[in-house]
Amino acid sequence: MPLSERERVQNTGPAGRAPTAGRVGRFLGRHLWLQVVLSLLAASALIMLLFPERSFASVLVRTAVTSVGAIAVLVARRRKEKRAAGGSADDLVSLDLRLRNGEVPEAPQERRAMRDLVAQRLHRTRHRRTALVLLGVLFGGLTVLMALTRDVRQSIGFGVLTVVFVGWMAYQGKVQDRRLRTMRAALGDDDPEGRSG
Repeated sequence: MPLSERERVQNTGPAGRAPTAGRVGRFLGRHLWLQVVLSLLAASALIMLLFPERSFASVLVRTAVTSVGAIAVLVARRRKEKRAAGGSADDLVSLDLRLRNGEVPEAPQERRAMRDLVAQRLHRTRHRRTALVLLGVLFGGLTVLMALTRDVRQSIGFGVLTVVFVGWMAYQGKVQDRRLRTMRAALGDDDPEGRSG
């Protein structure tokens, strides 16, 4: 039975997502600088909500300066992932979308690239539980300090931010780990190391 125009439009995106969301995801995946800019703006807006007495320009500059190390790590990681995926941002975006949707590549070269990318990400996140505990302790400590030194509104705001952020990180980490392990298992049939290990 032929699909209606509306059904065709709704089903065009990967894994049932709207086509616009897929295009935005691909665009952001290709342009790391835009991800950085949007992250800095979002972080600055959040800080402004907690500390409205500061000017947005000073918050933005301070956030950018304190994020230099994280941005450098992100750029270095991205470079390694691009090499593993075949050398271009488009290759990496394509593999990343397949990984998110659980689509196992069929071409041998793509399977090798996906296997390398999955192995790299699993290696990088092998201490994720420990890192999550440390993050929780850090944010919990900051929340206590806020409660002792700031007013009630800021303390509650930061407490809510702590719960939401740490909870979101835990959830995303679990989802990513499950995706990576599922893909590794699916690719393991033609992995010599997987067969011998």
